[in-house]
Amino acid sequence: MDEHDYIVKIKNLKKFYGDIPAVDGVSFNVKKGEVFGMLGPNGAGKTTTIEIIEGMRLADSGTATINGFDIQKNPKSVKKIIGVQLQQNSFFDYLNLSEIVELYASLYGYRLNPFDLLSKVGLVEKKKARYKELSGGQKQRLSIAVALVNNPIVLFLDEPTTGLDPQARRNVWNLVKKIRTGGCTIIMTTHYMEEAEELCDRVAIIDSGKIIALGPPDILIDNLLSKGFESTRTLKKATLDDVFLDLTGQNLNDG
Repeated sequence: MDEHDYIVKIKNLKKFYGDIPAVDGVSFNVKKGEVFGMLGPNGAGKTTTIEIIEGMRLADSGTATINGFDIQKNPKSVKKIIGVQLQQNSFFDYLNLSEIVELYASLYGYRLNPFDLLSKVGLVEKKKARYKELSGGQKQRLSIAVALVNNPIVLFLDEPTTGLDPQARRNVWNLVKKIRTGGCTIIMTTHYMEEAEELCDRVAIIDSGKIIALGPPDILIDNLLSKGFESTRTLKKATLDDVFLDLTGQNLNDG
C-alpha cells in the first residue's frame, strides 16, 4: 500500500486525565474510500480517540493528520474537509428539515439546494416536516445529512444506529454504503458487531486506551478460529432481525 493511499494517519496518540491514560499510544492509518470501525467497551478510549482526530480535543502527544493536514496545527483546514455526525439534541425542534440543512450549510459558507441532500438520505418527502415530528431512524439520517453539507472527504459517525429498530438500522446501513460508493472515507464507532461486519472494511478493537486488534472482520474471526475457538451458541441461518423484517416488510421503511 502506497503512503499516499492513506488519507488519515494516526501515530502514537496519547491522552491522560490525571494519571489515567484514556488513549495510550494509539496508531493506525485509514485508506481513502474505506469504512473503518472502532470497537470497544464503554471507557475504552475510542470516543476520546475520535474526538482528537476530529479536532475537538487536544492530544497530550502523538500526531494525527487528515489529507496531509496536521489536526492540531491546522484545525480549521481539517474541519473544512470532514463531516461529523451530530447528536439528536443538536437540532431545533421547530425548524423544518430544509431549514435545518440550510442553516448548517451556511455555517460552512456553503449554498446548496437542501432538497438534493435530503433526497440523498431518503428524506426529501419530509422536507417540510419539523425535526420533532421525525421517527428515530429519520432523525439519524438527518444527522448524517447535516454532516454532509460541506461535501466532506472524511465522515465521522458515532454509534449511528443506536436505539433504532431493525428496519431503521438496515436503512442507515444502506445509506452508509451509498455514501461510501461516492468516494467518501468513513470512520465510525458502533456497539453492534453485526453492523461492523456488514459495513467495515477494517476494524480496530480498543481496550484500556490501546488497540488490541486491527484488521478486516473476516480475518479477525479466522484468527480466533485458528486458535481452536468453538462457539457455545447454536448458529442459525437466520436471526430475529430477519424474522422481524420478514414479518413487517422488506422495504426498510422507518416511518
